Amino acid sequence: MQTLNVVAFAGASNLALWAGQKHGVFARHGLEIALSLTPNSKAMASDLYAGRFDLALTAVDNIVAYDEGQGEVELPGPADFVAWLGVDDGMLNVMAAPDVADIAALRGRTVAVDAMTTGFAFVLREILGRAGIADAVEWVAVGGGAQRLAALVEGAQAATLLNTPLDLAAEAKGFRRLARAQDVVGPYQGIVAASRAGVLAERRAALVAFARAFRETLALLDADHAEAAAILADHAKMPPPVAARAVAALLDPLRGIIRDQAISDDGLRTVLRLRSHFTGKQLDDPSRYLDPSIRAEAFG
Repeated sequence: MQTLNVVAFAGASNLALWAGQKHGVFARHGLEIALSLTPNSKAMASDLYAGRFDLALTAVDNIVAYDEGQGEVELPGPADFVAWLGVDDGMLNVMAAPDVADIAALRGRTVAVDAMTTGFAFVLREILGRAGIADAVEWVAVGGGAQRLAALVEGAQAATLLNTPLDLAAEAKGFRRLARAQDVVGPYQGIVAASRAGVLAERRAALVAFARAFRETLALLDADHAEAAAILADHAKMPPPVAARAVAALLDPLRGIIRDQAISDDGLRTVLRLRSHFTGKQLDDPSRYLDPSIRAEAFG
């Protein structure tokens, strides 16, 4: 039995991890998953670089940002982060306080992101920019989705970008859905599994086993949505009706967790387009941040 230390944000990717642990799927593949939730992308990048974790389930934009030296925390050396498995398209939605009728109504209000220039920050800037108000709001860095949801509920911000199931948790509390990110920015690659290049070489067999176990767990969840909802309700502390809605979204075959675990070329190109636009550095080579060999070995 090999231990894989995994760091993730609150969100869609964790359902498969929790279910795989509960039903012994990872154990059947010779793995013990030690899962930790990170408060923000700065901590994630620092901890992944320092070797505290073998892999991160994180926005691919974080991988690009740190590989390009554009991260918000300075690392001791080159990041050499590599994305190797696709999890979802971000499943991102602009969620706002009940008194905010539409995107334009955010003018003069406070809008939260994880970090100012990494994660999904540029997605939200693009959405507000297209509405002509990107420079007419107060931007604040709050941390990961769980932290942003808490700040939204507490009234510390008027809007933020949340992924599923956090968007549904906000909606259940009366908060308003203003936009679905992909409807505005187009195809988008959200969460990926990523590691340092050295870990890909040193722990290759374990990462291949992880990919296989992750896919096997998704098949198990597809076969029993009620069980998936019970797992999500227990771990995410969600009311059962909200958990059921979240599972329906997470396991939607078109818009939910990626079943073949491929990283979308079109989606990654959107990430690079947004980062190029907002940083002024032209990025146009998706292969620079990827290693498809783990997935290829896992699934042939």
